[in-house]
Amino acid sequence: MRHAATGLALVPLLALMVLPVAAQETPAHQTPAQGPNGRYHAVVPGVTSRPLPPIVTTPPADRTLAEPIAQQSLDAPPPPETTPPEPVGPRPDIVVPTTSGGLGGEKLWDGSYAFKAVPFARPPVGDLRWRAPESPRPWQGVRYVKDSAPACLQVSYGWQKEMADASSEDCLYLEVRTPDLGLRSGTKLPVMVFIHGGANRAGGGAGTIMAGFAPKGVVIVSLQYRLGVFGFLSHPALTQEQGGASGNYALMDQIKALEWVRDNIAGFGGDPGNVTIFGHSAGAQDVGLLLASPMAKGLFHKAISESGPPQFGLPPRSLAENEAMGVELARRYSMNAAPDSAEALADLRRTPAVTLQAAADKLPVPIDDDSFIWLQAVVDGKVLLRAPQDVFLAGEAAHVPLIIGVSAQELGLHGGKDAIYSAIFKAFGINRFKAMRFYRIDTGNKVKADPVLGDTAMQLSTDVMMRCPANWTAAHMTAAGTSAWLYHLGVDHGTGHGDGLVHHGSELQFVMNPRPTGEGDATWPPLLDYWVRFAKTGNPNGPGLPDWPRYGNDKAYIDFTTRGPFARKALRGPVCALLDTP
Repeated sequence: MRHAATGLALVPLLALMVLPVAAQETPAHQTPAQGPNGRYHAVVPGVTSRPLPPIVTTPPADRTLAEPIAQQSLDAPPPPETTPPEPVGPRPDIVVPTTSGGLGGEKLWDGSYAFKAVPFARPPVGDLRWRAPESPRPWQGVRYVKDSAPACLQVSYGWQKEMADASSEDCLYLEVRTPDLGLRSGTKLPVMVFIHGGANRAGGGAGTIMAGFAPKGVVIVSLQYRLGVFGFLSHPALTQEQGGASGNYALMDQIKALEWVRDNIAGFGGDPGNVTIFGHSAGAQDVGLLLASPMAKGLFHKAISESGPPQFGLPPRSLAENEAMGVELARRYSMNAAPDSAEALADLRRTPAVTLQAAADKLPVPIDDDSFIWLQAVVDGKVLLRAPQDVFLAGEAAHVPLIIGVSAQELGLHGGKDAIYSAIFKAFGINRFKAMRFYRIDTGNKVKADPVLGDTAMQLSTDVMMRCPANWTAAHMTAAGTSAWLYHLGVDHGTGHGDGLVHHGSELQFVMNPRPTGEGDATWPPLLDYWVRFAKTGNPNGPGLPDWPRYGNDKAYIDFTTRGPFARKALRGPVCALLDTP
């Protein structure tokens, strides 16, 4: 790896920007955490096929910008010759112009370039808390940061303690890695934009660009978005302040990042007309919500949803229901104003961010499982005009090719085995007795767990929240005339649980990393290659890959098993036919 203080390569149109400038202050280094989180499991992208090069650290740089060069009149005598001052802090290996200013990048060991802590919006702090993201203010000189920005503010749930400890309300940054700036080839590369998971209340975007996409000819972008109470809260005063809608600021952040990609990615060698969004868990749900949002139309051209359907099988939350949560929060932290007033909102904007984030998890929610507090889709009236289910039913979701799928075992049933019957009654309604027969619990006899799908509680939870909603989404995208591909993953490769079973997040190992030597389709499904092929062509199939049939009228899907991939039809057909929700 070449140290950043060595030679400076420049892209065209930047000759006037080759000035000695100071690097921006480097934010504290953030290492993504991994490990079980009860109902959520985070798998951090990494490259297992080869070791990473050593990290060259540099001291924090001063924020002072270089003095501008004064214009000299024709009559003035030439200034005395002096030695130009040395740049303050590390120098980038390359500089790319953007709509806000020059961005410095670091050349990696494989010849690709990484750009970190790239602002796509102003920090959403102070009076900008709970407002739509605004474009970043332009800067002079070159912004160059070698470390990732902190994750968006979150409290610790154990599995991401280090990330939570370093998190910040100032977090609207993205990262870019490009294998080719287009200076030599002149070609534009496909772009993939990753939306991280974490129940919409945890997680971060750092590290994803180091996954296996850039070496395969893709410009990879990873974004961050406001989490928890700062990303999704509504309040009557916010609704009045913002023209009749409030909430879903996290989705606005994602849309703002996609606008940044549209306006700037060509300078990084990417094709703004070929953008694929993809996400895991909450990030996958957000992909589905962006498909349903009129604000996101035209900002992406393909979509991939990994273990996170648009509604998680839940009914959407109305604006009034979401506002009620905001009123309850204001009741707790605004002592001298009516909790639904503008004064109460002002008090909330002055309340310390960590205090609000921790308190918000304890708000009453209109669903049984309060860990899904920020996973219930909110019809706010701006980002989401209608329930996502209604948008898909009407065939009005974005008409882009879609990959969607789930792992064989996802999230455990809320309430555990004791809640099986009540969960069936609630999810299936008048079809509950048919569902009981399907799960073989109508006789009272003990049912043996399936070695791949798990016990009855796990099967029920995965069917209701993940498997059938994914199948439903693929069916309605197909009915609208869009190509869809459905997958079911029954393979795990050591994602941290140590029990050899498939889990929520099992697919990330295969999506983020190239296949190690000695592994085959049965032990390492080629998801990375499928994803890249899809990003390039709009179809996951390609030379050397097992055939993956379109969903089509026969409801086809690919089943990744420990005996290899198989093309099958009608995923959990009998029980999914009883459910009608994404």
